[in-house]
Amino acid sequence: MSAPPRLARMTKVLSAVAWPYANGPRHIGHVAGFGVPSDVYSRYMRMAGHDVLMVSGTDEHGTPIVIMAEKAGKTPQEFADENASIIVDDLVGLGLSYDLFTRTTTANHYDVVQKLFLALYENGYMVEQTTSGAISPSTGRTLPDRYIEGTCPICKYPEARGDQCDNCGNQLDPTDLIDPKSKINGETPEFIETQHFFLDLPALADALAAWLDGREAEGSWRPNVIKFSQNILKEIRPRAMTRDIDWGIPVPLDGWRDLPTKRLYVWFDAVVGYLSASIEWARRLGEPDKWREWWNADVARQLVDQTAAASEASTGDATSAARSGAQKTSEVLRDDRDEGAIISKYFMGKDNITFHSQIWPAELLGANGEGSKGGSVSEFGRLELPSEVVSSEFMTMEGKQFSTSRGHVIYVKDVVERYGPDPLRYFICAAGPEAQDADFTWAEFVQRNNSELVAGWGNLVNRTANMIHKNFGEIPSPGELEDVDRAVLEQVRGGFATVGSLIERNRLKAALTETMRLVGEANRYVTVTEPFKLKGDDQRERLATVLHTLAQCVVDLNTMMAPFVPFSANLVHEVMGGEGEFMPMPVAKEVTDLDDGRPYRIITGEYSNTPCWQPRDITPGTPVAKPKPAFKKFDPSVVDEELERMNASA
Repeated sequence: MSAPPRLARMTKVLSAVAWPYANGPRHIGHVAGFGVPSDVYSRYMRMAGHDVLMVSGTDEHGTPIVIMAEKAGKTPQEFADENASIIVDDLVGLGLSYDLFTRTTTANHYDVVQKLFLALYENGYMVEQTTSGAISPSTGRTLPDRYIEGTCPICKYPEARGDQCDNCGNQLDPTDLIDPKSKINGETPEFIETQHFFLDLPALADALAAWLDGREAEGSWRPNVIKFSQNILKEIRPRAMTRDIDWGIPVPLDGWRDLPTKRLYVWFDAVVGYLSASIEWARRLGEPDKWREWWNADVARQLVDQTAAASEASTGDATSAARSGAQKTSEVLRDDRDEGAIISKYFMGKDNITFHSQIWPAELLGANGEGSKGGSVSEFGRLELPSEVVSSEFMTMEGKQFSTSRGHVIYVKDVVERYGPDPLRYFICAAGPEAQDADFTWAEFVQRNNSELVAGWGNLVNRTANMIHKNFGEIPSPGELEDVDRAVLEQVRGGFATVGSLIERNRLKAALTETMRLVGEANRYVTVTEPFKLKGDDQRERLATVLHTLAQCVVDLNTMMAPFVPFSANLVHEVMGGEGEFMPMPVAKEVTDLDDGRPYRIITGEYSNTPCWQPRDITPGTPVAKPKPAFKKFDPSVVDEELERMNASA
């Protein structure tokens, strides 16, 4: 079977996934934004032959952790430890294939954050200013920006926060709010003068604008994300990067380092996590500079050139040839000018766009010495800016916003335990908040599982395997193909280029729709050829040909379905006589801190055996046993049961 035409060679792909806050277990709204979309993309890019590094971790600093820890009778570290472990289990249960999922309380992270701060400071992009800080009149404690709420001075939204208005997206300071109140106790905060370091965003505005204009010209970003990012540049101003709090990373400057209540802003340290996690991953691998392949373009290009030369020199190697064939389906870097460049995609919900399309790129530009003040390149080398900020919209549940405090929530753990991970992954890809807000309802969840996953894909797998087992016990050798056989095979094979291109552009809904359309074509092929009626000895060869064709369709469609529903892909692989794990899975692992020896849990995985994104010829004679259903149909009573459970917890 020939491979699709080659469009690109191997590329270094950084999947930078938003860092979940360590304040409790994840609900399905969280993973609809950052979790499943990033995993589908990362799994596909590995299958397409690219070198993927998928990193993230738990975000553990900031006042919310302090307040919640006090209520729980724990220290902030104890509270973060407990929730970080819970979140690890949530994400492993959903099959999110991180190379490293770590934490912001590691010594490695502290070191990288402080070094980046110093690089910005030495280049002149961290400036000290006197500003107004909010305190609680009754306790004297500093109130963080996010714990002050009032009316937005720009759009008049009544529930704007002290750092940002979620309605219009503009950055704010607490003093900007009309009638500000403490979200903790409703008090009107007092404002006092305090010293802080500010990121000099105006000095980086021209460089940011040029970068965003370049991204717009490429046309790869979602229109709402690029327009929003460009609009917030119009009112750009310095942004405080330190806070009055005792839980966080110390400011690494003499006179500041030992101040008990001055720490780096939690959002400053959280976005640096993409870099620090990459560095930790490389250190744990025993190759401490390997992270540079995903962050320094000159290193990446050199290695890609070396890999390409080695591949050409070893054309007889079957694995290299297969991987090369998979790369031929990829549309990434479609011209020679860009071959070998780094692709870095950042996945999050839309409330975090500002930090990923302005704050983090500005920090990278400043560390590179690329703002109006110039400066030298930091010890990290010239760091690549995001290729794309992939922002999802919001997901609601049964028409209402998720609210843990009000009990209007469904946790990832509960869905996975009761229904398995793939029905949720499928729903998020098929009906999630990819380009507009979406609503999760139990009725639609059950309907999509039963009518699409089970009745469509599951039915095709089961009846194909059943007919092969019953009639031959193994995949039969085909006779001469007829036009109807060639037509369905051609359609399915064509799906690799079409579906792959859509996933690459983060159009998961369209990619899954096209895959399920091809499933429908394979089911129609059964209807047209009627293999269940081919019972005579003189029809034996035709039956073998039809069932061979069906088996080939199922195997190839399983490859296409695998990034979306990897657990089921492993089951289907087994049903069709495959051996071993088809789609590699992540694992939770306890490790010790590389620098201070403190134990903590991470997510990691070995993904080198990821299958190639290309048709895979089936082998006649492969045994096919009586199949076990790969998908489970849900009873309609699930809807009422879950709604009753939700109402009882409200």
